[in-house]
Amino acid sequence: MPMIAPTNFGTARAVCGLSVRANAMAAMLALAAFSLAVDAAAAGCAGLRASRSSLPDATVCPRQAGVAANIRSGDALISALYARADEQIKAGRFEQAKRTLDCAEAQLGDHPDGPLRYELVHRRGVLAYRQEQIAQALGGFECALSMARANDDRELIARELKNIGSALRRLGDYRGALRALTTSLDLQRSAADGATGAVLNNIADVYRELEDPEQAIRFYRDALAAFRRRGDRIEAAHVLESMSALALDRGDATAAKPWLEDALDAYRQAGTRPYQLRVYAQLARASLVDGDIASARASATAGLALAAQHDLPVPAALELQAARAERLSDRPDAARARLEAAIARLSADDADRADLLAELASVREAVGDRDGAIATLRQAHAAERAIADARQNRELGWLRSRFEATERERTIAELEHENRLRSAMLRQRTLTLWLTVAIALVGVLGLLLLFHKRQQRARLVEAARQARHEEELARYRREADELQIDRTVLKALLGTRPDAVCVIDVHGLVLTANRRACELLRAEEGELIGHTFAEQMTETARPAFSTMLEGMEDAASLQLDFVPAHGGAALRAQLAEWERDGGLIVMTLCVAADRQNEPVAEARAIAETAPGADEDAGPTRMDDGELQLAFRRALVELMLAVVEVWERTSGKGRLELAEQSRVWRVTVDDGRLRARAMERYLSLSKLPRQPRWRDVLRSAYFVLAQCAMDAPTRSDLQQRVDAVLAYTRRSALV
Repeated sequence: MPMIAPTNFGTARAVCGLSVRANAMAAMLALAAFSLAVDAAAAGCAGLRASRSSLPDATVCPRQAGVAANIRSGDALISALYARADEQIKAGRFEQAKRTLDCAEAQLGDHPDGPLRYELVHRRGVLAYRQEQIAQALGGFECALSMARANDDRELIARELKNIGSALRRLGDYRGALRALTTSLDLQRSAADGATGAVLNNIADVYRELEDPEQAIRFYRDALAAFRRRGDRIEAAHVLESMSALALDRGDATAAKPWLEDALDAYRQAGTRPYQLRVYAQLARASLVDGDIASARASATAGLALAAQHDLPVPAALELQAARAERLSDRPDAARARLEAAIARLSADDADRADLLAELASVREAVGDRDGAIATLRQAHAAERAIADARQNRELGWLRSRFEATERERTIAELEHENRLRSAMLRQRTLTLWLTVAIALVGVLGLLLLFHKRQQRARLVEAARQARHEEELARYRREADELQIDRTVLKALLGTRPDAVCVIDVHGLVLTANRRACELLRAEEGELIGHTFAEQMTETARPAFSTMLEGMEDAASLQLDFVPAHGGAALRAQLAEWERDGGLIVMTLCVAADRQNEPVAEARAIAETAPGADEDAGPTRMDDGELQLAFRRALVELMLAVVEVWERTSGKGRLELAEQSRVWRVTVDDGRLRARAMERYLSLSKLPRQPRWRDVLRSAYFVLAQCAMDAPTRSDLQQRVDAVLAYTRRSALV
């Protein structure tokens, strides 16, 4: 049985030499890039987040990703999306996995950098790694590491260090990879974590790349023991595959075959058929290394049959070993057909394309087609060079972005340093300036003390003025309250009368009512006092009652027949202005049918017999007509002054004064609001015969209490109030 020898073309050696030089250059780039990684970690994290506009609709994408409909929102939905992305990454559906992770990021929104955000960044790094985008994957793992360190999670820190080590190994930075992997292993061992097998396996891979098979096999054995202690047969089988590949690289098929048989048995029991195809390819390679072509063909045939039976894609490695077995079995045509079909299925940038083309060149050489072999070998060389160039371009792009980020940081640091220098110069100039200012401050301090004393005296004067103002306001309110009629006196006065009597104000509000009035109105005293008397009438009588109240300004007494709101016989209300206070109206009630011929003057008789009526009949008893005219003139001047001060200080009109003071009645006249009663007090010719001087004084006190005015205006208004009070205190008026 002939031994398998490598292809003896000089061009193949050139291809291998180019590959070695490309890998060396990539290693140098990776080493330089890793030295910049720490400074640019923040920029890497920012670049991993997709823009909001590129993310899918958060309400629709979970259903498109295949997540169960009963998981609607929250952390459970995001976790389900992560699990779905893991399945898609393992199955090699990378575009679907990317869309699923974009959906998870849309669900996260502006979620803070917590565990869910970490899991997203970690999976984006894993996806880039599986897509052979090692530079991008390294950025994702470094970002995830920074987040794990921020949360002080040693388990996650160890995991990300393991991933970083694996990425650095792929980039050719073996020293950095060993440093990261060793740190991860120490963290896991210190935490008594059983998940050290993956780290040991990665360390072994690094030593394998460094062509140190003794160290590699030692760490492979440690990883295998760790996985077997955990009962993880699949990962243990992966380690056995790596050990067999290392043995085959050394030409030791005897050691590789038992390991591959153990791995195949583990995959069969787990039902992982794609992994079985990979082992069949390695078994065929081991048989070819051992010179057993028949066993190689048997292994390749078994793998191809398994793929055909379960409709699995045939790995390029299995196609390669099957074609080699056919070529060595003197079946070059079958080998060529298989290789051509396999090459046609691969993409132009597939890493296995160069190996298949090199084997096709060997097949064509075997049939004597040297020109075709050379042309095919050139294609293999071009494919390998394209792959190396693409990898180099990606790494250069990654290095450039890291370099630019570092340059930005350096520029910022220089600007900060320059800013510190300028700040120091500014502080020095400021110190000099303050020394100059301090001299001036000594002189200014005396002025400030003098100004402070003046301000203090001014504040004391203002405080005294404010205290006097508050006292005046309290006095105004107190004197306004003293002008109000004591309801207790009214109730005692009316309670002794046998007839029905009520006292109302100019607005129709009931101030008091005796028991007989309550009986006629069929209402309780509480239902009357504090309510408008119009509420005790039917709807049809209320307008007439309102009109009659307005007419009291010009008539001594009026009467009105109405039907009580609570039922009963029609009543007659006789209204007369109370002589003691023009702001009140005395109303007598009687049954209209019983008192048809009763004179209206009865109400006036009641008002004139009230206590104090003789005292307040002053204007009619004045013997001096000039004194009475002066009193009336003083009332008009006071009212004019009140309105003028109100309009000037508040910016409002006399209608607002009537409404807000609640002293004067506001009525509607020809569609316009008017205070007719108050307007009569603004002209001496229109002043009522018995003026309600108490209402004028209440208006003055209201303006004095509510309006902000200067001292001369307040003094003038107060003098006019005192003048009116002086007239009322004369023996003829009090």
